[in-house]
Parts: sequence; C-alpha cells; structure tokens
Amino acid sequence: MTVDNKKAKRKPGGGRKKSKPDYNPSAILQNQIEQAVALYRTEEHPSLQTIANELDLNSIKVRKLLITAGVYKSDVADQVNRVFNKHRASGLLHTEAIAATMRELNLSIASVTSYLPYEKGVYFPAETDSSNISVGAERIRRMRKREKILEELRIEQSEEALWAAVIEFQGYKFRTYSGLVFSYSLKKGRCRGNTESGVVNKQDEACKQGGVYTKELFIDRRENSKSLAWSSVLLAYHNIPQIGCVIDRPKALGDIRGVTYIYAIFYRFGLIDAPEKAKEKMELVRNKDSEQMSFV
Repeated sequence: MTVDNKKAKRKPGGGRKKSKPDYNPSAILQNQIEQAVALYRTEEHPSLQTIANELDLNSIKVRKLLITAGVYKSDVADQVNRVFNKHRASGLLHTEAIAATMRELNLSIASVTSYLPYEKGVYFPAETDSSNISVGAERIRRMRKREKILEELRIEQSEEALWAAVIEFQGYKFRTYSGLVFSYSLKKGRCRGNTESGVVNKQDEACKQGGVYTKELFIDRRENSKSLAWSSVLLAYHNIPQIGCVIDRPKALGDIRGVTYIYAIFYRFGLIDAPEKAKEKMELVRNKDSEQMSFV
C-alpha cells in the first residue's frame, strides 16, 4: 500500500475558529477611553471613583484611560512618563524602560504601569470634542442624576429619598462583600391609592406615566434568585448607627434576609463604609459578568 506523504492543502478559513469572532479588545478600549473622557470633561469634573462607578471599572483603570487620552495631569503621572520616556529614548526596550523607571523612582511595577498610557490599538485625536462623543452623552446625564439623588439621600436621610435612589440604580452592577457581581430590577404594578402622607400625588403622576413600582427588588445574580423585600431594606437602613460609618460585615446590619445585597447597595449609596479588605473585593479591576475588561 502506498502512502501519500504530501500534506493536505489547507482550506481557506480553516483551522480553529475564534470563540468570540466579534470580540475586539482595541475597540472596547477605545470605547472606554471616549466614555471616560466624556464624563471627565463635564462641568462638575467628577472624581475618578465616580467615573469608575458609572463605567463599572476600577478607578486606576479610569486614570490610565484619561492619561492615554492626554486629559489627566498630576505631578506623579508627569514624573513617571518623563523618566520612562527618557529611558525609552536611550534605546531601552519597553519592559527595560519600565524596570529602569521603577529603580529610579523607587516604585513598584504596578505603580509605574498604571501611570503610563496604553500604546496598542488606541487612537484618540486631541481635537475631539467631548460634546460630540455620543456614547458618553447618556452616561453623563445618568451619572449627574444619580449623584444628585445620592446627595439628596445623604442630606435628607429619609425613606422616600432612599426609594428614589433605589429606583434610579436599577441595572447598576453592584458587588457584594465577597466580590460577587449583581444588579436588581423593579416591576410596575397596578395603580392603587396610598394613604401614606405625601405619596398619593406622586403615585397619581406615576400612574399617568405607566404605573408605579412595587416595593420589591428582583436580584439577577442567579437564575432563580428571589426578590428582596422593601421592608428588609428599611429594617437594615434603620439599623445604621450613623450615616457613613464603617460596618464590619453585612450581618452587622441585622439578621435580615438578603442583607448581603443590601450591604452592597448601601455602600454604593454612601450610607455606610466598608473595611479596607472588603473594599478590595467590592471594587474589582475586572467585572467577570461584563464585556468590559481591565487592561491594567
């Protein structure tokens, strides 16, 4: 029997197919830069953490995006880039220049790289006007509204202000004490009269706009997740010793069903603070349930 040793000719398009053929990290990064710049250039000039919360990113990642766009300035960033560029100009490779910058400034590799711009697949013209970046327009409006509502909540410290914040943060990606990502949604029910003082008129107005929200938060972290009762949220709210104080763990708010989720919501709302170790998990660099990835 004769054996044909000639290799079969490879067919065009053959080989292993990409698991995500439409995935384009450069496009994702470009989109993140544009959105971060659009938010950063608003009149309020929000903090890095505020932008990070809105974009579901880490504040360090946001800073790196803004450095890449050339809109973020600081003494440390300027110094790191000046020293790094000096070593690159001397003929050192990228990794060698980073190492040399680390030694000269006595910084860790993470610190050095976090202050350097992204180099691959990024194009951001200096003349780009943030007002023309359509992808950021809606986020700017939403961020302004959310921050205003949270400010009113921290000033008024009322159940009504808390409910307004809950309505506004539907779909927002929170992180639990252990770092698990979740969001919630509300459902609208039939319009019925309410005897609570000051609520009836608002419900009448809401009915005209399509109904009122029921007092249940539907958690979407798991397929069969149960709802979170508004009464449980209020119970935990009234168990906060002082607005903004550090609560060591979720159970410190009470033996309440769904308190893990409530703790995360209250932390984002600024009603409570968390221990430093918990913050590391509640403010992750990468959100595994999102297509947004960290390139830090």
